[in-house]
Amino acid sequence: MNAVATRTNELTTLERRAMATISTPGGGMLIVAGDQRNGMKAVMTDAPNGAAGISRDELAEAKSDLVRFLGNHAPAILLDPEVALPLVVDERTLSRTTGLVVGMDSSGFDTENGLRRTKYVPGMDARRVRELGGDAAKMLFYLRSDQQEAEQVVIDEIARLVEECTAEGVLLIVEILVYQLDGESDEAYAEIFPELVRGAAEISVAAGSKVLKLQYPGSAEAAAAVTEAAAGVPWAVLSAGVDHETFVGQVRTAVENGAGGAMAGRSLWKDSLSISSAKREELLTNRALPRLRELEQVIETALAGR
Repeated sequence: MNAVATRTNELTTLERRAMATISTPGGGMLIVAGDQRNGMKAVMTDAPNGAAGISRDELAEAKSDLVRFLGNHAPAILLDPEVALPLVVDERTLSRTTGLVVGMDSSGFDTENGLRRTKYVPGMDARRVRELGGDAAKMLFYLRSDQQEAEQVVIDEIARLVEECTAEGVLLIVEILVYQLDGESDEAYAEIFPELVRGAAEISVAAGSKVLKLQYPGSAEAAAAVTEAAAGVPWAVLSAGVDHETFVGQVRTAVENGAGGAMAGRSLWKDSLSISSAKREELLTNRALPRLRELEQVIETALAGR
């Protein structure tokens, strides 16, 4: 399949406005990813009873601090509708100058014939994104481009959701995660990984996607191949939990080779959360925020150099 972006992939006026909201002054996407639930609990290692003992209210407080001390300094933040929303909007924690991306996907996944199937948060659709105050939506799909016939159900769902969000005037960021199959060796997966990411971009664009969130495909050459496959549709690099220094290098390489920016979560804040609000403020302000500013500078510089 050779994906070519068509008029169906072009942004509407409302979507262009949303795109500007989630981008830096230089036009690069930069979104703090804070929609994790269990993953966020897991890094709060000083909780007296461990991650399992962190209550919903305690997690909500941590997310509010993440918005207050980090997300409000970014063009936009990605949040979940189960814990963070509508709380941070209703309590006016979220700055009026920070865009809101609403995550539609639930934690975890189902398995069907060995392939992963994503799940929606109950009740989530494009209209609900609007009701929660979202400027944009994000939905995660698992996809193996080398299993295209078996993945047709995923492809059809991407197309359906793009159409729904367009009709509602909601910019949809389609996140694709490629993954290792049961029984597939580490060596075999590593060898085809760049092609899986490239293929995912191509398939998603053919299904109508207008903005993509993808894994770093591994090299400058692979990033350029993803850009070519995306056929003019902007794509942001996700951090996948790597350390900040590694992610900065990945983003620099990706943007220099056509990517449109980054969506950074754990690489920014995984060592900056605590069960203590005072400790969170200190760590987010003095550790995570400088990383965000460095990442923005890297994106702006790489875009300017293209």
